[in-house]
Amino acid sequence: MIDKIPTRKEIENLGVYVPGKPIEEVQRELGLDKIIKMASNENPYECSIKAKKAMMEEIHQAGLYPEGMAPALTEKLAHQLKIDRKRILVGNGSDEIIRLLTRSYIRPGDEVIMADVTFPRYETNVLIEGGKPVKVPLINGFHDLEGMLEAITTNTRMIFICNPNNPTGTIVSAGALRAFIEKVPKNILLIIDEAYYEYVTDKDYLQTVPLVDDFPNLIILRTFSKIYGLAALRIGYGMMHPAIVQELVKVKEPFNTNRLAQVAAIASLDDLDFVETCKRKNDEGRKYLENELEKMGLDYFPSQGNFLMVKINRSGDELFQSLLKQGIIVRSGVLLGYPETIRVSIGTEEENRAFISALKRVMESNHS
Repeated sequence: MIDKIPTRKEIENLGVYVPGKPIEEVQRELGLDKIIKMASNENPYECSIKAKKAMMEEIHQAGLYPEGMAPALTEKLAHQLKIDRKRILVGNGSDEIIRLLTRSYIRPGDEVIMADVTFPRYETNVLIEGGKPVKVPLINGFHDLEGMLEAITTNTRMIFICNPNNPTGTIVSAGALRAFIEKVPKNILLIIDEAYYEYVTDKDYLQTVPLVDDFPNLIILRTFSKIYGLAALRIGYGMMHPAIVQELVKVKEPFNTNRLAQVAAIASLDDLDFVETCKRKNDEGRKYLENELEKMGLDYFPSQGNFLMVKINRSGDELFQSLLKQGIIVRSGVLLGYPETIRVSIGTEEENRAFISALKRVMESNHS
Protein backbone atom coordinates (compact mmCIF):
# COMPACT_ATOMS: atom_id res chain seq x y z
CA MET A 1 0.00 0.00 0.00
CA ILE A 2 1.49 3.37 -1.00
CA ASP A 3 1.60 6.34 1.33
CA LYS A 4 -1.10 8.96 0.85
CA ILE A 5 0.15 11.70 -1.42
CA PRO A 6 -0.94 15.03 0.06
CA THR A 7 -3.15 17.32 -2.00
CA ARG A 8 -2.96 21.11 -2.10
CA LYS A 9 -4.31 22.58 1.14
CA GLU A 10 -6.81 24.65 -0.86
CA ILE A 11 -8.78 21.53 -1.85
CA GLU A 12 -8.45 19.44 1.32
CA ASN A 13 -11.90 20.43 2.60
CA LEU A 14 -13.50 21.15 -0.77
CA GLY A 15 -16.85 19.48 -1.32
CA VAL A 16 -17.83 17.69 -4.51
CA TYR A 17 -20.50 19.33 -6.68
CA VAL A 18 -23.71 17.30 -6.55
CA PRO A 19 -25.75 17.63 -9.77
CA GLY A 20 -29.40 16.76 -10.18
CA LYS A 21 -29.97 13.00 -10.23
CA PRO A 22 -29.73 11.54 -13.76
CA ILE A 23 -32.77 9.70 -15.12
CA GLU A 24 -30.73 6.54 -15.71
CA GLU A 25 -29.59 6.41 -12.07
CA VAL A 26 -33.14 6.70 -10.74
CA GLN A 27 -34.36 4.00 -13.12
CA ARG A 28 -31.66 1.65 -11.83
CA GLU A 29 -32.32 2.44 -8.18
CA LEU A 30 -36.13 2.35 -8.17
CA GLY A 31 -36.92 0.16 -11.16
CA LEU A 32 -39.30 2.74 -12.62
CA ASP A 33 -39.95 2.84 -16.35
CA LYS A 34 -41.11 6.45 -16.63
CA ILE A 35 -39.06 9.17 -14.97
CA ILE A 36 -39.59 12.93 -15.31
CA LYS A 37 -36.49 14.97 -14.57
CA MET A 38 -37.18 18.50 -13.34
CA ALA A 39 -33.98 19.00 -11.38
CA SER A 40 -31.27 20.60 -13.50
CA ASN A 41 -32.94 23.52 -15.31
CA GLU A 42 -32.58 21.77 -18.66
CA ASN A 43 -34.69 22.63 -21.70
CA PRO A 44 -37.53 20.07 -21.95
CA TYR A 45 -37.94 20.83 -25.65
CA GLU A 46 -34.48 19.48 -26.56
CA CYS A 47 -32.65 21.69 -29.07
CA SER A 48 -33.26 23.30 -32.46
CA ILE A 49 -33.76 20.99 -35.45
CA LYS A 50 -31.21 23.20 -37.21
CA ALA A 51 -28.68 22.37 -34.50
CA LYS A 52 -29.30 18.65 -34.90
CA LYS A 53 -28.86 18.89 -38.67
CA ALA A 54 -25.63 20.87 -38.28
CA MET A 55 -24.20 18.22 -35.96
CA MET A 56 -25.08 15.41 -38.33
CA GLU A 57 -23.32 17.21 -41.18
CA GLU A 58 -20.25 17.89 -39.02
CA ILE A 59 -19.86 14.36 -37.64
CA HIS A 60 -17.64 13.30 -40.55
CA GLN A 61 -15.04 15.77 -39.21
CA ALA A 62 -14.85 13.97 -35.86
CA GLY A 63 -11.27 12.88 -36.54
CA LEU A 64 -10.05 16.48 -36.77
CA TYR A 65 -9.36 18.87 -33.90
CA PRO A 66 -11.70 21.87 -33.70
CA GLU A 67 -10.56 25.46 -34.13
CA GLY A 68 -9.38 26.51 -30.69
CA MET A 69 -10.95 29.97 -30.64
CA ALA A 70 -14.25 29.00 -32.33
CA PRO A 71 -13.91 31.86 -34.86
CA ALA A 72 -17.12 31.18 -36.82
CA LEU A 73 -19.23 31.08 -33.65
CA THR A 74 -17.47 34.15 -32.28
CA GLU A 75 -18.21 36.04 -35.50
CA LYS A 76 -21.86 34.97 -35.39
CA LEU A 77 -22.25 36.09 -31.79
CA ALA A 78 -20.52 39.40 -32.49
CA HIS A 79 -22.88 40.13 -35.37
CA GLN A 80 -26.02 39.14 -33.49
CA LEU A 81 -25.11 40.93 -30.25
CA LYS A 82 -23.57 43.95 -32.00
CA ILE A 83 -20.31 43.67 -30.12
CA ASP A 84 -16.67 43.58 -31.20
CA ARG A 85 -15.61 39.95 -31.79
CA LYS A 86 -12.39 40.66 -29.86
CA ARG A 87 -14.55 41.00 -26.74
CA ILE A 88 -15.94 37.44 -26.96
CA LEU A 89 -14.42 34.24 -25.59
CA VAL A 90 -16.14 30.89 -26.16
CA GLY A 91 -15.84 28.33 -23.38
CA ASN A 92 -16.66 24.76 -22.43
CA GLY A 93 -19.87 25.99 -20.87
CA SER A 94 -19.91 29.41 -19.23
CA ASP A 95 -18.63 27.72 -16.10
CA GLU A 96 -15.28 27.24 -17.86
CA ILE A 97 -15.06 31.02 -18.24
CA ILE A 98 -15.61 31.29 -14.46
CA ARG A 99 -12.76 28.86 -13.91
CA LEU A 100 -10.48 30.73 -16.32
CA LEU A 101 -11.23 34.01 -14.57
CA THR A 102 -10.36 32.71 -11.11
CA ARG A 103 -7.30 30.89 -12.46
CA SER A 104 -6.05 34.07 -14.11
CA TYR A 105 -6.87 36.70 -11.51
CA ILE A 106 -7.31 35.19 -8.03
CA ARG A 107 -4.22 35.07 -5.82
CA PRO A 108 -4.04 33.49 -2.35
CA GLY A 109 -5.85 35.78 0.07
CA ASP A 110 -7.78 37.73 -2.58
CA GLU A 111 -11.43 38.34 -1.65
CA VAL A 112 -14.33 37.63 -3.99
CA ILE A 113 -17.81 38.94 -3.18
CA MET A 114 -20.88 36.89 -4.06
CA ALA A 115 -24.42 36.35 -2.81
CA ASP A 116 -25.40 33.83 -0.20
CA VAL A 117 -27.13 31.88 -1.77
CA THR A 118 -26.08 31.70 -5.45
CA PHE A 119 -24.47 29.40 -8.04
CA PRO A 120 -21.97 27.36 -5.96
CA ARG A 121 -19.24 27.13 -8.60
CA TYR A 122 -18.23 30.73 -7.92
CA GLU A 123 -17.19 29.81 -4.39
CA THR A 124 -15.59 26.52 -5.41
CA ASN A 125 -13.35 28.07 -8.05
CA VAL A 126 -12.30 30.88 -5.72
CA LEU A 127 -11.36 28.38 -3.01
CA ILE A 128 -9.33 26.26 -5.45
CA GLU A 129 -7.13 29.28 -6.20
CA GLY A 130 -6.65 30.09 -2.52
CA GLY A 131 -9.03 33.05 -2.56
CA LYS A 132 -11.53 34.01 0.12
CA PRO A 133 -15.26 33.99 -0.75
CA VAL A 134 -17.10 36.87 0.92
CA LYS A 135 -20.77 35.92 0.97
CA VAL A 136 -23.45 38.59 1.37
CA PRO A 137 -26.86 37.16 2.37
CA LEU A 138 -29.76 37.57 -0.03
CA ILE A 139 -32.69 39.69 1.12
CA ASN A 140 -35.88 37.67 0.57
CA GLY A 141 -34.12 35.84 -2.25
CA PHE A 142 -32.77 39.01 -3.91
CA HIS A 143 -29.19 40.30 -4.18
CA ASP A 144 -28.27 42.84 -1.52
CA LEU A 145 -26.31 45.23 -3.75
CA GLU A 146 -25.75 47.79 -1.00
CA GLY A 147 -24.43 45.06 1.27
CA MET A 148 -22.09 43.90 -1.49
CA LEU A 149 -20.72 47.42 -1.96
CA GLU A 150 -20.14 47.69 1.78
CA ALA A 151 -18.24 44.37 1.70
CA ILE A 152 -15.61 45.78 -0.67
CA THR A 153 -12.13 46.08 0.87
CA THR A 154 -8.63 46.70 -0.45
CA ASN A 155 -8.38 42.91 -0.89
CA THR A 156 -11.46 42.62 -3.13
CA ARG A 157 -10.49 41.30 -6.54
CA MET A 158 -13.78 40.14 -8.05
CA ILE A 159 -17.58 40.31 -7.62
CA PHE A 160 -20.15 37.83 -8.96
CA ILE A 161 -23.79 38.71 -9.70
CA CYS A 162 -26.01 35.89 -10.97
CA ASN A 163 -28.90 37.53 -12.81
CA PRO A 164 -31.41 35.81 -12.79
CA ASN A 165 -30.03 34.26 -9.63
CA ASN A 166 -29.68 30.51 -9.34
CA PRO A 167 -31.35 29.00 -7.28
CA THR A 168 -33.97 31.68 -6.46
CA GLY A 169 -34.63 32.91 -10.03
CA THR A 170 -34.87 36.52 -8.87
CA ILE A 171 -33.47 39.44 -10.88
CA VAL A 172 -31.79 42.72 -10.01
CA SER A 173 -33.78 45.72 -11.25
CA ALA A 174 -32.28 47.60 -14.19
CA GLY A 175 -31.73 50.88 -12.36
CA ALA A 176 -30.21 49.24 -9.29
CA LEU A 177 -27.81 47.11 -11.35
CA ARG A 178 -26.74 50.06 -13.52
CA ALA A 179 -25.99 52.11 -10.40
CA PHE A 180 -24.08 49.17 -8.91
CA ILE A 181 -21.94 48.78 -12.04
CA GLU A 182 -21.05 52.47 -11.87
CA LYS A 183 -20.11 52.29 -8.17
CA VAL A 184 -17.84 49.21 -8.31
CA PRO A 185 -14.18 50.36 -8.41
CA LYS A 186 -12.62 49.81 -11.83
CA ASN A 187 -9.82 47.68 -10.39
CA ILE A 188 -12.35 45.01 -9.36
CA LEU A 189 -13.67 42.54 -11.94
CA LEU A 190 -17.48 42.54 -11.99
CA ILE A 191 -18.88 39.32 -13.44
CA ILE A 192 -22.59 39.19 -14.30
CA ASP A 193 -23.73 35.65 -15.01
CA GLU A 194 -26.73 35.69 -17.36
CA ALA A 195 -27.17 31.95 -17.93
CA TYR A 196 -30.97 32.37 -17.90
CA TYR A 197 -31.02 35.67 -19.81
CA GLU A 198 -33.20 34.44 -22.67
CA TYR A 199 -36.01 33.36 -20.32
CA VAL A 200 -36.50 36.79 -18.72
CA THR A 201 -39.86 38.45 -19.45
CA ASP A 202 -39.68 41.28 -16.88
CA LYS A 203 -39.14 44.63 -18.62
CA ASP A 204 -37.16 45.93 -15.64
CA TYR A 205 -34.05 43.97 -16.65
CA LEU A 206 -30.81 45.66 -17.61
CA GLN A 207 -29.36 45.04 -21.07
CA THR A 208 -25.72 44.73 -20.09
CA VAL A 209 -23.98 43.96 -23.38
CA PRO A 210 -23.89 47.63 -24.54
CA LEU A 211 -22.14 48.52 -21.26
CA VAL A 212 -19.10 46.31 -21.89
CA ASP A 213 -17.55 49.06 -24.03
CA ASP A 214 -17.88 51.62 -21.23
CA PHE A 215 -16.79 49.52 -18.25
CA PRO A 216 -13.47 47.69 -18.82
CA ASN A 217 -13.93 45.66 -15.62
CA LEU A 218 -17.37 44.32 -16.65
CA ILE A 219 -17.72 40.69 -17.79
CA ILE A 220 -20.98 39.14 -19.04
CA LEU A 221 -21.47 35.36 -19.12
CA ARG A 222 -24.06 33.49 -21.18
CA THR A 223 -24.60 29.88 -22.20
CA PHE A 224 -26.12 27.58 -24.80
CA SER A 225 -27.00 25.03 -22.10
CA LYS A 226 -30.38 26.46 -21.12
CA ILE A 227 -32.85 27.86 -23.63
CA TYR A 228 -30.83 26.55 -26.60
CA GLY A 229 -30.96 23.01 -25.19
CA LEU A 230 -27.27 22.18 -25.71
CA ALA A 231 -26.37 21.28 -22.11
CA ALA A 232 -24.73 17.98 -23.11
CA LEU A 233 -22.37 19.74 -25.54
CA ARG A 234 -20.91 22.15 -22.93
CA ILE A 235 -20.66 25.47 -24.71
CA GLY A 236 -21.02 29.03 -23.46
CA TYR A 237 -19.28 32.37 -23.79
CA GLY A 238 -18.14 35.51 -22.03
CA MET A 239 -18.07 39.13 -23.18
CA MET A 240 -15.34 41.36 -21.78
CA HIS A 241 -12.48 43.75 -22.54
CA PRO A 242 -10.10 42.31 -25.19
CA ALA A 243 -7.20 42.52 -22.73
CA ILE A 244 -9.03 40.17 -20.35
CA VAL A 245 -9.78 37.79 -23.23
CA GLN A 246 -6.05 37.61 -23.97
CA GLU A 247 -5.25 36.78 -20.35
CA LEU A 248 -7.82 33.99 -20.25
CA VAL A 249 -6.57 32.52 -23.53
CA LYS A 250 -3.20 31.93 -21.84
CA VAL A 251 -4.73 29.46 -19.38
CA LYS A 252 -7.54 27.85 -21.38
CA GLU A 253 -7.16 24.45 -23.01
CA PRO A 254 -6.13 24.63 -26.68
CA PHE A 255 -9.24 22.78 -27.91
CA ASN A 256 -11.72 23.60 -25.16
CA THR A 257 -14.89 23.37 -27.27
CA ASN A 258 -15.61 20.58 -29.73
CA ARG A 259 -16.67 20.72 -33.37
CA LEU A 260 -20.23 19.51 -32.80
CA ALA A 261 -20.81 22.07 -30.07
CA GLN A 262 -19.51 24.91 -32.20
CA VAL A 263 -21.68 24.16 -35.25
CA ALA A 264 -24.73 23.41 -33.10
CA ALA A 265 -24.36 26.77 -31.36
CA ILE A 266 -24.04 28.60 -34.69
CA ALA A 267 -27.15 26.89 -36.04
CA SER A 268 -29.05 27.62 -32.81
CA LEU A 269 -28.43 31.34 -33.24
CA ASP A 270 -30.20 31.10 -36.61
CA ASP A 271 -33.33 29.55 -35.11
CA LEU A 272 -34.96 32.50 -33.36
CA ASP A 273 -38.39 30.86 -33.66
CA PHE A 274 -37.21 27.95 -31.50
CA VAL A 275 -35.94 30.35 -28.82
CA GLU A 276 -39.13 32.40 -28.81
CA THR A 277 -41.26 29.25 -28.61
CA CYS A 278 -39.25 27.94 -25.65
CA LYS A 279 -39.51 31.32 -23.92
CA ARG A 280 -43.28 31.48 -24.41
CA LYS A 281 -43.87 27.91 -23.24
CA ASN A 282 -41.62 28.46 -20.24
CA ASP A 283 -43.58 31.57 -19.27
CA GLU A 284 -46.86 29.69 -19.62
CA GLY A 285 -45.51 26.78 -17.58
CA ARG A 286 -44.16 29.06 -14.87
CA LYS A 287 -47.53 30.81 -14.52
CA TYR A 288 -49.34 27.46 -14.35
CA LEU A 289 -47.04 26.19 -11.59
CA GLU A 290 -47.29 29.46 -9.67
CA ASN A 291 -51.09 29.32 -9.82
CA GLU A 292 -51.24 25.70 -8.67
CA LEU A 293 -48.74 26.28 -5.86
CA GLU A 294 -50.79 29.23 -4.63
CA LYS A 295 -53.90 27.04 -4.58
CA MET A 296 -51.96 24.63 -2.35
CA GLY A 297 -50.94 27.47 -0.04
CA LEU A 298 -47.27 27.17 -0.97
CA ASP A 299 -45.00 30.18 -1.42
CA TYR A 300 -42.14 30.54 -3.91
CA PHE A 301 -39.52 33.04 -4.99
CA PRO A 302 -40.53 35.23 -7.99
CA SER A 303 -38.48 33.58 -10.73
CA GLN A 304 -37.45 34.87 -14.14
CA GLY A 305 -35.62 31.65 -15.00
CA ASN A 306 -36.84 28.23 -16.13
CA PHE A 307 -37.27 27.01 -12.57
CA LEU A 308 -39.06 27.81 -9.32
CA MET A 309 -37.79 27.51 -5.76
CA VAL A 310 -40.76 26.43 -3.65
CA LYS A 311 -41.00 26.98 0.11
CA ILE A 312 -42.40 23.80 1.67
CA ASN A 313 -41.83 24.38 5.43
CA ARG A 314 -40.24 20.97 5.84
CA SER A 315 -37.02 19.23 4.83
CA GLY A 316 -36.34 19.54 1.13
CA ASP A 317 -34.57 16.19 1.27
CA GLU A 318 -37.70 14.44 2.56
CA LEU A 319 -39.93 15.88 -0.15
CA PHE A 320 -37.27 15.13 -2.78
CA GLN A 321 -37.25 11.46 -1.76
CA SER A 322 -41.06 11.27 -1.69
CA LEU A 323 -41.36 12.76 -5.19
CA LEU A 324 -38.57 10.48 -6.42
CA LYS A 325 -40.69 7.47 -5.53
CA GLN A 326 -43.42 8.98 -7.70
CA GLY A 327 -40.98 9.15 -10.62
CA ILE A 328 -40.39 12.92 -10.38
CA ILE A 329 -36.83 14.20 -9.95
CA VAL A 330 -36.56 17.68 -8.43
CA ARG A 331 -33.75 19.36 -6.51
CA SER A 332 -33.71 19.52 -2.73
CA GLY A 333 -32.97 22.97 -1.36
CA VAL A 334 -30.81 21.47 1.39
CA LEU A 335 -27.67 21.53 -0.76
CA LEU A 336 -28.72 24.85 -2.35
CA GLY A 337 -28.75 26.82 0.89
CA TYR A 338 -32.50 26.79 1.55
CA PRO A 339 -33.13 23.56 3.50
CA GLU A 340 -36.93 23.86 3.59
CA THR A 341 -37.41 24.24 -0.16
CA ILE A 342 -37.28 22.32 -3.40
CA ARG A 343 -36.23 23.73 -6.76
CA VAL A 344 -38.26 22.47 -9.69
CA SER A 345 -37.42 23.07 -13.34
CA ILE A 346 -40.29 24.15 -15.55
CA GLY A 347 -41.14 21.30 -17.90
CA THR A 348 -43.61 20.60 -20.66
CA GLU A 349 -47.32 20.97 -19.94
CA GLU A 350 -47.55 17.23 -19.33
CA GLU A 351 -44.53 17.25 -16.99
CA ASN A 352 -45.78 20.26 -15.04
CA ARG A 353 -49.17 18.62 -14.48
CA ALA A 354 -47.50 15.35 -13.42
CA PHE A 355 -45.36 17.25 -10.92
CA ILE A 356 -48.34 19.06 -9.41
CA SER A 357 -50.31 15.80 -9.14
CA ALA A 358 -47.38 14.05 -7.44
CA LEU A 359 -46.79 17.02 -5.14
CA LYS A 360 -50.45 17.01 -4.06
CA ARG A 361 -50.32 13.27 -3.31
CA VAL A 362 -47.15 13.63 -1.27
CA MET A 363 -48.38 16.68 0.65
CA GLU A 364 -51.75 15.05 1.40
CA SER A 365 -50.15 11.78 2.56
CA ASN A 366 -47.84 13.73 4.88
CA HIS A 367 -50.82 15.50 6.44
CA SER A 368 -52.94 12.36 6.89
